[in-house]
Amino acid sequence: MLAWALAAATVLYSAAIVARPVWLAKPCGLADIDGSAPSSTALLIRAIGTRDIAIGTAMLLAADVQTLRTVTACRAASDFGDAALFGAALSGARRWKVAGFVASWGVLCPLPAFPDGTAPLTRADSDCIDER
Repeated sequence: MLAWALAAATVLYSAAIVARPVWLAKPCGLADIDGSAPSSTALLIRAIGTRDIAIGTAMLLAADVQTLRTVTACRAASDFGDAALFGAALSGARRWKVAGFVASWGVLCPLPAFPDGTAPLTRADSDCIDER
């Protein structure tokens, strides 16, 4: 159930920032003075959102543990990459707030795919996604 909830949250938030890029631009300090997202910023936010919609949808549709693990590894890699970039590009308190939030998703999303904390796939692990 947790895997499904995290995947659904990924898809919903990502769709929201594709529709309204300013919802990510403002916390990052990338919005214009009038509160809008500049077109170049909006384009990049929409690209991030579209990528995460695809990853979240793949998490929702994962038919087996190995697929879920692969997709959540992609999700974590994307989140850690985003966290590193936001951490390097943003300044002040925003740097830690935004990078920390993004990195926390990179840690949280894979947890249901690795319920016992180990990477190797075992038959017992298959129960972790059957609760959908």
